[in-house]
Formats: sequence, structure tokens, C-alpha cells
Amino acid sequence: MLSAKSLFQEILDNDESFRLFCSIAASGESQGGWENARIAALVPPSEQTLAPKITRHGADEDKHGRIFNALLKKRGLEPVPVPPETDYTMLLERHGIGLAHDKLKSDRPLTVQDIVTYLAHSRVTEQRASEQMDLLRKHFADHPDIGRAVRMISGDEDNHLAYCHEELLRYAAQGHGRTIQRTLRECALAEIRIYRDVSLAVMDHMGRILGWSRPKAAVLAAGIHAVYAWERIAGWRRMVSLSMPERRDALGGPATSAPEFA
Repeated sequence: MLSAKSLFQEILDNDESFRLFCSIAASGESQGGWENARIAALVPPSEQTLAPKITRHGADEDKHGRIFNALLKKRGLEPVPVPPETDYTMLLERHGIGLAHDKLKSDRPLTVQDIVTYLAHSRVTEQRASEQMDLLRKHFADHPDIGRAVRMISGDEDNHLAYCHEELLRYAAQGHGRTIQRTLRECALAEIRIYRDVSLAVMDHMGRILGWSRPKAAVLAAGIHAVYAWERIAGWRRMVSLSMPERRDALGGPATSAPEFA
């Protein structure tokens, strides 16, 4: 019977599929680290108190990239090039979600609106990341090879999501509420479509590596389309709500270091 646990276990047990999974994950996390570092460097003068938290966010993402590369190294594997159709982070940027890389590569300070856009984008994508890592933690928290990495990354993603909620609520109280809700809705509707397309592309690559039968591949594709249908009708709303998190000032301290993998 197909389940999230059995599917990931199959990917984990095969060197080539695990290699692709970690390569995709490491690339996306490293890209997120670069984006946050640039945003922190370009924070407008009026928002400088936010810069250390953005820096911490970027440092966490960089750490996650190193963790996935360390998991590869532990198994004697090298990263592989990421197929463009599986590059979630770059596809988001290409579709106008978040801040354009051309803007981040310049030396011109960002505006308050840019910071609100960044936080709204992060609130949507961190919801996805938190949920995905929570699923992995549920099934693999005690796994001898990846358990420690899963627990650490999952905790970080929860912190990132809490930070986005708290900061967006602060900006909403300053009068940005309508802009925030509009941006969240636009980001969420775009993200669920891109996530569907990336999921289909990743499953297609995994299926070829693992030799899945056509019926099995069809069932998995149908499942991805069903998730998208639910998210398009109602599920996207979980990505746009805002509530004060129990974990306050979640990015108020320094980033934790990546664990060593012998």
C-alpha cells in the first residue's frame, strides 16, 4: 500500500533517488540562504531592527543546505544537477513570487513594501516547509541516518513560520493589513500551482530512477492532482491566515550550527 512513509523510505533506500532528493533540497535551501542574506543587507533604514532576524533566517537556510550535502557525503555520494522543472525556489521567483533577483543583486535599499512582500512570501513557503518537515519528523525522527537532521530542520522551519506570523501582524497593526492579505492570497494561489508542478516533476524523475510501473506512477500523479484540487478550493486559506504564535521572537537569537555526520 502506498503511503508517505513507504514512498520516502523507497527514495531513501536507493542511492540515486536519495542523491536527487538531497540535491534538490540542498539547492533550494542554499538559494533561500542567499536571498535572505541579500534582503538583510538591503533592509531600509527604518526597518533595521528586522535585519538580524532576516540574517538568522538566511543562516538557517544555509545550514540546511549544508546538512543535506553532509547526508550525501555520509553515503559517499556527490550532488547532481537539479532539473529545472524541479527547482521550486527558482520557479517561484520566475513567476513573480517574492522579490526579484535583479532587485536583490543591486545595491539599492529595499522599501517597506518590499519587506512586507518578502514576509508574505515567506509566510506561504514556510507553511509548506513546516508541513513537509513535520511529516518527515512524524515518520523518521528516530531514523539512524537522517533523524537528527530531520528534527533540527523541522524545528527551524517552525521558527521561521512563527517569525513570519509575528512580523506580519506587526506590519498589519501599522496599517499594511490590506496589502498583506492581498499579497498572501496571490502568493498562496501561485505557490500551490508551482508546488503541484514541481511535485509531478520530482515524482516523474523518481519513478524513472526507481522503475515504478505505469499504474503506480499514475496513482501518485492522481494523488498530487487531488491535493492541488483541495488546495485550490479551500486548502490555500491555511497559508493566508495570521495568528500570534506561541513561540515569540523565534529568530531573536543566533543560528544553531549544523550537526556533524560521521
